Amino acid sequence: MDAATLRDRAGDLPTEPGVYQFLDGDTTLYVGKAVDLRDRVRSYADPRSARIRRMVDRADDLDVAVTDTETQALLLEANLIKRHQPRYNVRLKDDKSYPLVQLTNHEFPRIEVTRDPGEEATVYGPFTDKGRVETVVKALRETFGVRGCSDHKFANRDRPCLDYEMGLCTAPCTDEITEPDYLADVGSVERFFAGETGVLADPLRTEMEAAAADQHFERAANLRDRLAVVDSFHGAGGEAVSSQSDERHVDVLGVAIQGTDATVARLHAEGGQLVERDRHTLDAPEVADTEPEDERDTIPAVLAAFLVQFYAERQLPDAVLLPEHHDDEEVAAWLDAEGVAVRVPGAGREAKLVELALKNARRNVGRRDESAALADALGLDRVARIEGFDVSHAQGKAVVGSNVTFVDGSPQKSDYRRKKLTEANDDYANMRTLVRWRATRAVEGRDDRPDPDLLLIDGGQGQLDAALDALAAVGWDVPAIALAKQEEQVITPDRTHDWPDDAPQLHLLQRVRDESHRFAVQYHQTLRDSVETVLDGVDGVGPETRKRLLRRFGSVDNVRNASVDELQSVEGVGAKTAAAIHRALGGE
Repeated sequence: MDAATLRDRAGDLPTEPGVYQFLDGDTTLYVGKAVDLRDRVRSYADPRSARIRRMVDRADDLDVAVTDTETQALLLEANLIKRHQPRYNVRLKDDKSYPLVQLTNHEFPRIEVTRDPGEEATVYGPFTDKGRVETVVKALRETFGVRGCSDHKFANRDRPCLDYEMGLCTAPCTDEITEPDYLADVGSVERFFAGETGVLADPLRTEMEAAAADQHFERAANLRDRLAVVDSFHGAGGEAVSSQSDERHVDVLGVAIQGTDATVARLHAEGGQLVERDRHTLDAPEVADTEPEDERDTIPAVLAAFLVQFYAERQLPDAVLLPEHHDDEEVAAWLDAEGVAVRVPGAGREAKLVELALKNARRNVGRRDESAALADALGLDRVARIEGFDVSHAQGKAVVGSNVTFVDGSPQKSDYRRKKLTEANDDYANMRTLVRWRATRAVEGRDDRPDPDLLLIDGGQGQLDAALDALAAVGWDVPAIALAKQEEQVITPDRTHDWPDDAPQLHLLQRVRDESHRFAVQYHQTLRDSVETVLDGVDGVGPETRKRLLRRFGSVDNVRNASVDELQSVEGVGAKTAAAIHRALGGE
């Protein structure tokens, strides 16, 4: 759209508040808000940066929406940016939901950590530290035996699964516990999440003291660490945040910028205690047109974009502490109308908290430069979303495939998938089957995940050729490459790259490759080490001994790696049985 056309279009616009969109066909290039639509759109005839000039040149249409108030325009802009993710806006990229804990509404409720709870489930959270939540959920399961299995695994069982053997579940699926007793245990879990820490802490403390008295010091230390997490789960301890007496919820923001990436770190305090820390990545394309000495001029724009996009659909805090003013009058009016105090502290405890938020932001900024470097090295437009594939088996037995997903350099475990494959001692055929399965689901619309920007195959030229055959057969047009572990060479359909060990794009691929390998091996070992096919076949190992072994070592894999002397430390395992276990499991 040239300047003359844009001025003509602007002349027909109203002088009221609203939102405007520059369009390229059906693609939204840029969304903006305006107090006066006519004046604001007319200003784009003389763009303030080269990037915005390119956007205007590329646009072939303009769409506007009039609003009654400036605040409505502000919130509509935020919603449109979130919906369309226009490439020329400063936009929040990783605005994902926090981990939650849900108790399902089944006859025998299931407990799990999730980001997408069921409509009828009882939900607790959100929480920002997933590892901390998982520690607590595991402790709850070990103490109260609440199931964590899928409906498919729960249904139609004739004997308890491995979770029962490890003491993680009381196996209501096979009537090892009555429904009233199971629901009483579920009630204890609910009491813990309601704030009754002692429901879980007291039995953990008793078990820790008993382990120490029996000189099982490693077990006691593990319980001590778990108890510390449980004791602090409901906010005990933490850092004090000075605030006004009527400000119960306070957020502290810090900003760091590198290239076209911006990171906002958020510290959240409740009742004077710092209880959450998280970081959020934004695309800030206009930063690329800013001189280094003028970088600070872009921080207010990033802050303004974050404030609206992050809080538009969340409960606002009582106060927000910023490293500097955001300089957006519409945002200021909105926050003021909502009763949110905004401060830029110059000294004291609040200033130290802002500096802490800035340090958190600086730790994360630029992480997605790896993705940009990989896209440049491969000649692709973008590689924000990568899916990794690997196959694991033992001489053609227990063959499984893994399909992991990374977004902006970080694993997105909710999009991990795995598949049990037909038993065949042929790595190429197995990879072809795995990739064809993923491609077919994508083409037929049976996979709810977005198409990736790149597929990464764990292996060499043979595995890559097998994957490319599968893609061609199905007609799924997605670039694919391979990473051969021995030489760490990147193999593409037309050449091989031998990048330096410190190349950021190589580090990203290595993380994806290693995670796909880990996920495949984990699933393979789960199938190979099912209780029914390994320990049951060992002379001298009955149900009770098997249960004690798994509780002592945690998994069949750990039993396999235990020495004969360590095996004999388990009650009921003598020298003959220990030797038989060692032989049967192929221990070291």
